[in-house]
Amino acid sequence: MNKKFWSQSFGWSLSSNLKSKIQNRKLVGIVALVVTLVMGGAVAQAQQPTKLPRIGYLTGNPFSNSPARTEALRQGLRELGYEEGKNILVEWRSAEGKLDRLPALASELVNLKVDVIVTQGPIATRNAKNATTSIPIVMGFDDDPVGNGYVASLARPGGNITGLSAQRPELSGKQLEILKEIVPKLARVAVFGNNEEPGNRQNVKEVELAAKALGIKVQYLSVVSPKDIEIAFRAATEERADALLLLGNLILNNQRKQAVELAVKHRLPATYFHPEFIAAGGLMYYGTNYNDLFRRAATYVDKILKGAKPADLPVEQPTKFEFIVNLKAAKQIGLTIPPNVLARADRVIR
Repeated sequence: MNKKFWSQSFGWSLSSNLKSKIQNRKLVGIVALVVTLVMGGAVAQAQQPTKLPRIGYLTGNPFSNSPARTEALRQGLRELGYEEGKNILVEWRSAEGKLDRLPALASELVNLKVDVIVTQGPIATRNAKNATTSIPIVMGFDDDPVGNGYVASLARPGGNITGLSAQRPELSGKQLEILKEIVPKLARVAVFGNNEEPGNRQNVKEVELAAKALGIKVQYLSVVSPKDIEIAFRAATEERADALLLLGNLILNNQRKQAVELAVKHRLPATYFHPEFIAAGGLMYYGTNYNDLFRRAATYVDKILKGAKPADLPVEQPTKFEFIVNLKAAKQIGLTIPPNVLARADRVIR
């Protein structure tokens, strides 16, 4: 073989090797790029934050009116392993006493696509119900869930609403009985309600039944706006009421200091529908332990987040009650509380 042949042969052989190496390197590069992209995607996916469950909380009251209730819900969530901002988010919404804001706030929670809405009171529940038929709603409390049309029955709610009942209508009769004990000559009681409040009719009915059994006349007065409060007290005094019984009323709750002061001014022994009235200087509270209800509401939230349907979660009744007497308030109106009544009180403010 001549030199030209060797040169040509060698040159062709070298060129083929180079091409093979280049092709191999390209193949390795492509494989490496694919692996990098796949691994990078997996890492990016692993690094994406997990979507946290989101709870909506709706109330017509300013949060400052009942901070113990929101704290009770937080406590209940903590007991179940939830910590706000870490593994759960809460969207807090308050109408600050302006009830016409509730529809917009309820719609806002729905638009945020929260996983569940917790409501504080019947009016908040009504607005949440009007805003959604699909997002689960947990009642922190309600006076009469069946009568208000929120659930089909306590055992089988049947829709997107469940939660806790305060049994307020049933307890209003007992409140009147205790008033009779501390005011033995009680012949006429002024009852402040709100015709626009869900459950008001049933509350009034129970009071009237208890009053009839006790031989007491009822003077019912509806308080639907702040200006009605003084008017109602004036009417009660003019009709010579011996005592006052306040039914569930968001207006009165937002103006509880005024209500308590007017009760003292008119020297009317009064029993109230929330224990917060006693902290504001009111005389007496007998009824449900609301903080316990809101702590238990967290259990419903937990079950719903884990896949349970509100329709299948029975509405629970209160299991804890409290009786509070304020002797300072009694002294202000010249009232002596019988020892047998004080002996039954869970808490006496001296």
